Amino acid sequence: MARRLELDALRGLMLVLMTVTHLPTRLADPLGQPIGFVSAAEGFVFLSAFMAGMVYSRRAIKAGLPAMQSAFLRRAIKIYLCQAALLIFLFTAIAAIGVAVEQPAITNLISFFLKAPNTALWAGLGMIYNPPLLDILPLYVLFMLVSPLLLSHALKHGWRGLLTCSLLLWLVAQFDISRLLYSGVVALTGLSVPFQETGAFETFGWQFLWMMGLWMGTTTVTTPSALEGIPRWMVIASGVIAVAGFIGRHTFGQVLPDDMINVLFDKWHLGPMRLLNFCALLILVTHYGAALRRLPRIGYLQTLGAASLPVYCVHLVIVLFALALVGPQFDHGPMIDALLLIGCLTLLYGVAWISARMDDTHPAAPDRGPGQGPMVTAGGPR
Repeated sequence: MARRLELDALRGLMLVLMTVTHLPTRLADPLGQPIGFVSAAEGFVFLSAFMAGMVYSRRAIKAGLPAMQSAFLRRAIKIYLCQAALLIFLFTAIAAIGVAVEQPAITNLISFFLKAPNTALWAGLGMIYNPPLLDILPLYVLFMLVSPLLLSHALKHGWRGLLTCSLLLWLVAQFDISRLLYSGVVALTGLSVPFQETGAFETFGWQFLWMMGLWMGTTTVTTPSALEGIPRWMVIASGVIAVAGFIGRHTFGQVLPDDMINVLFDKWHLGPMRLLNFCALLILVTHYGAALRRLPRIGYLQTLGAASLPVYCVHLVIVLFALALVGPQFDHGPMIDALLLIGCLTLLYGVAWISARMDDTHPAAPDRGPGQGPMVTAGGPR
């Protein structure tokens, strides 16, 4: 199966946007959510699920369900090991620097670890305690562990029931079902990790985005015609919603002034208006996909997207070092901002280029025909 270079480029773009957002520079706020009330995280989760559905459904059809399930498990283990390595790095090197220089950007980030290091360590490795910036990979691990069961069911019985259940889970997630369930676990077990330390992402809300991507990715393999022929009215409505989202984001900022309205656009719960904004953009990209594929290729983005797991991990290492050594944004001058951005994006390209050379998947290599190119790697950041 040949690489989908346009998908690599989109994942690369998501990585760049995440890097710019996470680095402590003056560009973090203005370039956060640049196309509406949708962040790079939504795009990255969906694309990762799409790639997983496309690759692993093909594997299930060709090699059987056990082979597909084993591939998912291997991928989940690899992502978990990356998360564990990042946690150990944060709790050792970054914590030591942050405490030594009394850097609030770090001590606030790991405040629970500093209060209860032993509990934080085992709870972090158990994906219960998830500090800020390190709370998205646990989602990937969980989704990757559940996906083989979902995909096995879907290939036998279809997606309608799964998508309906997923939508209902998303709906109850808007009413803080996770907090309620977590309170029950704490009451039964005496768990001492506060709910706010378990990660910002509402798992039951974000699973719907993953399910959508898994369904669409699988459908491109099993029944590709099902994703064709989007009604004209839907394309027009999506265009209106996308334009309104773009104007609203750049008029009011990333957080709306009214708390009641802001709940509808909440990122962490994947609020209704945020999901609507994302779906509108997804419909437009799907409808105009053929035209987008004819745009000039951007090798830099393709290279990043083809090696997204090492790139994602290294970007976090750089961000944590930057927070520990130079502090939050506005604590340093524009020259430091420029050096951080240029240095980080250059280093990330180097990491991706080396990874591509090691895997023989560098996008600059001549294109090969279907069935002759390298396998697409899926399952979250690669």
